[in-house]
Amino acid sequence: MTGLISPTTGLALRPDGPHVLSDGRERWPVLDGIPYLRTGREALVAAALACLDRDDPDGALVGLLADADDWWDGPAPSEADLRALLAGRDSLTLRDAMGRLAYGRVGDYFAHRWSDPTYLAGLALIDAHWTEPGQAFELACGIGHYLRDLGLRGVRVTGGDVVFSKLWVARHWVVGPEADLVCFDARRPWPIAEQRFDLVLCQDAFYFLEPKAEILARLRGLAGGALVVGHVHNREAENMSAGSGVTAAEIAAFFPGATVYDDAELTRAARDGRAPSSRSPSEMRAVEAFSLVEGSTPCLADGPLCRLPSGALPRRNPLYDGSGEIRWPSPRYRDEYAPRATYPARTDLPETIGASGWTLDQVRRREVVDLPARW
Repeated sequence: MTGLISPTTGLALRPDGPHVLSDGRERWPVLDGIPYLRTGREALVAAALACLDRDDPDGALVGLLADADDWWDGPAPSEADLRALLAGRDSLTLRDAMGRLAYGRVGDYFAHRWSDPTYLAGLALIDAHWTEPGQAFELACGIGHYLRDLGLRGVRVTGGDVVFSKLWVARHWVVGPEADLVCFDARRPWPIAEQRFDLVLCQDAFYFLEPKAEILARLRGLAGGALVVGHVHNREAENMSAGSGVTAAEIAAFFPGATVYDDAELTRAARDGRAPSSRSPSEMRAVEAFSLVEGSTPCLADGPLCRLPSGALPRRNPLYDGSGEIRWPSPRYRDEYAPRATYPARTDLPETIGASGWTLDQVRRREVVDLPARW
């Protein structure tokens, strides 16, 4: 990825060997094409650089892959599991990889995100304002679900996240080598400068981020077209969210003039294959989550993201067991998503679906999904 600046000095970063970026004063590690520019991790950066200087990139990866975000309260992965992950990076499944990384409940969400109601809402949100973007940037991109869907529609994608391991999983299992990925802390100065994107995203993460006004200003600075902020939890409504939600009044203040949606309405629109209906924030004090778009009016077209991409290999939703019944990955996942699930509780589809053994309605409701090859 070109055009990066140091988050501490503000100077331009340039390659200093195959695995390092430098501004002439400081050095930062780059593993598998992913710059690690997270501030406040000086000891970790120094240890990674020491490994790279002795030609031990796997040693550097072990340290960076164990780094977590400040919200995480689960166990850290063991060094043995991380070494096994690195040894099997070309053969393990996505689910195996997340198990080695001790993702726990987050792994459940990531593995099944392609069919969860929140994800469908995000697809419908982008589809409702689809303008055939050439380049897109997503803040807090996780393991790259939206980046993958955009990339499969010909969009050049860039993703940023504070957790290096999520970007590394994205690289190897989800988005491949073409995506630009960078690890940085959104609370600190950003390493992306003087770049503009046709589409800027922050999906299912804005409620975690602080300071919101400053981060929003930086997102707007990157937006050369639509700014899409999806699934922002409502602090005035009951939900299962951690993080720092917002109120309807705060949405109106943060996003004056934006097109605002009830997240549940977006999910229904994705399922039904129709344009979603927007509402004013004052009408949505009781909704679970808000979604909104700046810089683009609804095009009311049938956008591409809720349909299968060209060349996809559709498969039955893996939430269905061998008898065609839903088997939830955890009670927490069931409690959060079962009430709003778009797929039926039972399916008659076979586990293996042929090229024409599915319908568009089954895709829209996520009875049929498109998953990465090594899911």
